[in-house]
Amino acid sequence: MADKNDDAGSNEGRFKPQNRKKLTQREFNNLAPSQKSKYLAYEEPPKSAALAMANSKKRVQEKMKADQERKKKETSVDEEKEKYSQLIGQLKAAEARNRLRIMRLHYQNNRAEEIRHLISCQPTAIKAVRLQAMVPPVPEKGSPADSLDKLERSRIESILEDENGLTINRDLS
Repeated sequence: MADKNDDAGSNEGRFKPQNRKKLTQREFNNLAPSQKSKYLAYEEPPKSAALAMANSKKRVQEKMKADQERKKKETSVDEEKEKYSQLIGQLKAAEARNRLRIMRLHYQNNRAEEIRHLISCQPTAIKAVRLQAMVPPVPEKGSPADSLDKLERSRIESILEDENGLTINRDLS
């Protein structure tokens, strides 16, 4: 009875199947192979078999731990590669944005230079002011509000009101 209580305590109250009838060695040898295997399925394994099972269980657990550690190392390496590739991608994107910004500034400078040249080549000051008002060398940012201050506005109005060109005389000969 003490053995049953010890087994029940170690198995935490679970049912433990066992043979009801104990066979002698002679009776066991007379059994058919299928009956022998059924009988042995419900017997306690011998010490050597139990030891072998415990060792194989340890080997399996050690192998699983080694596999998990290897996977962790691979994932950490993969994460590092992913971070590195993201960093490279961000650098390439920043370089592309910088190239676009430089190209945009270069285009805007060339355009402003051409417009200034066209304005300076006008035969009269009125035509130059009109062209500058219609096509500003530098495009206005934001809303197309009036960027002229009071002094500039009064000068432009006086030039536009002077139909004879007495305010500004320009000879391009």
